Order: sequence, then structure tokens, then C-alpha cells
Amino acid sequence: MSNYSKPTIDWDSLGFNVTETKSMFRATCDLGGKWSGGELIPYGDIQLSPFAGVLNYGQGVFEGVKAFRSSKGNVVLFRPEMNGKRMAFSTKRICMPEMNPAFFVDAVTKTVKDNIDYVPPFGKGSLYIRPVVWGTAPILGVSPTSEYTFMVMVSPVGPYFKNGIKPLNLKVNTDYHRAAPKGIGNAKAIGNYSASLFPLMEAKKEGFDENIYLDAKEEKFVEERIAEVAEDLSEAQIAEKVGEEAEKIEESGQASGKSLEEVEKEEQEMILKMEEFEKELGGFEKQLNQILTIEEQQDEDMEQKIE
Repeated sequence: MSNYSKPTIDWDSLGFNVTETKSMFRATCDLGGKWSGGELIPYGDIQLSPFAGVLNYGQGVFEGVKAFRSSKGNVVLFRPEMNGKRMAFSTKRICMPEMNPAFFVDAVTKTVKDNIDYVPPFGKGSLYIRPVVWGTAPILGVSPTSEYTFMVMVSPVGPYFKNGIKPLNLKVNTDYHRAAPKGIGNAKAIGNYSASLFPLMEAKKEGFDENIYLDAKEEKFVEERIAEVAEDLSEAQIAEKVGEEAEKIEESGQASGKSLEEVEKEEQEMILKMEEFEKELGGFEKQLNQILTIEEQQDEDMEQKIE
């Protein structure tokens, strides 16, 4: 007989913090192997060698996915297959066993289903999903380690930005670069984020919410897609908008009964909606680059006047 009882959570007070949940997913894979198996285990601390590859050489990658409860009571995931594809690229780039996107989505789905009581009510937040792959075998020399662990943890969260869905005060940072050409900025590697902490703390001291970085080569263009900045503000509305086309996670786990043709049609409709949204973001990015170009020209004109 299970001792599990439904959680008591003050949904109105959720921040972007860790809340202990029911379970997490774990699977292991040897270097050169293929991801398979895995199981749900109780949420808790893990044991790791102090010589683990992830601790000494930063051999780790992660993703960030969210599950929402729609106005109709369904629990929906927002494009988990896209996160799975990115993790496949990231693991390969960091010399890990390449993640199978289907295995990734299945693990995420299982973890959400088992923790479905932690998905906030509609409009109260989301269930943040953190899939990670770490090099967990001990290693001394600089080399890919021999064994890797894939885990999926979840936590109910409120908005990432405390002010909610309001205009953000963003700093165009010209003092630091987020990524360098031919580096690993296009992989979601854990080391990429430690480099951003110092510039972020400086920006917050100046009253900004976040940084926008310029390209490292010419310092004229926005280095990252504006979608990354807008993601935390827009995901809830997007997931609700395309929720009926998104993958539904039912507590019963029953199949939807839809034909392959219906599913393919819904996927195409969802892709079209996302393309429209990305075009809007692309327009915003273009406008920002135009502003930066104008400011650069003004700086050059000022320099000429001073001379």
C-alpha cells in the first residue's frame, strides 16, 4: 500500500524555486552505447564520485521544458520533441552517448504523469521539467568519461521573472560575450551558464532584468535569438493557444483514439502557428538590430565631432 498523499501547495505564492516532488527518472548508458530502459525513482539526493566527469571537466548538458494545465483541465507539454532534438545535438557535441529524441520525450512524459499532482492549476504557473545528462563515472585525465546518467526532475514554479508578463528592462551588454564562434554556444552545456552569472549580477545591480548579448565577431548583431529571452514570458500563452494540438498527458494514460491522419494534420497546424509566432519574434529581432546599428552610427558621428 502506497504512503503517497497529494501535495498541499500554495499555488498563489509559487516562485521560480525548487519544490520537492514525488519522483524523478533515471537511466544510465556507457560511452558508445544507446539510451534504453530507465526507471522512476523517489525524488531525493544522488550519490556521485568526487572524480565524476561532470564535476571535474563540466561534461554535462541539460534542457528546460514546461508542462501546463490548460483551461480545459488538460496537462500539455510545449514542444518536447524540439528539446529532445536539441539534447541529441548537445550530447553528441559534448562527447556523450547521443540522446534519442523519442527516448527523451518518453522519459519526460513518464515523469510528468507520475508527478501530475504538482502541475499548478490553469493560470497559476507551470511544472518546470529539468532533463539532464551528466558524465558520472570517475575520471582523472581530460577525456570523455566511461558512463553517463540521464535524469528528469520536475518542480512546480511561478513566473521566471518576478514582475510577471510585463515589459522587461533588458541591457544590451557590450562588455561580455555569451558565446564565441566555433565554440559550444549552440549546445546547452552546463558550462555556458556559469560564464553568464557575473554579467547577470552586474546587470541586476544596475536595475536590469537580463542581458542581451551581441555577436562575438563583429559586435553588431544580437548573438542569440530573441525567442530565448521571450520564451519564459510567452510559453504559457503559446501552450494554451496550441494546447489542443500539443501532446496531452492524461492521468489515466489512455490513448486519444485519433487516426494517424488526424494527428499529422494537428501537427502541421501547430507547426504553422509556431512559424507565425517565430516570424513575429524575428521582426522584433530585426528592429533591435536596426536600433543597434543606428546607435553605432551615432557613436561614430560623436567620435568624429570630438576629433
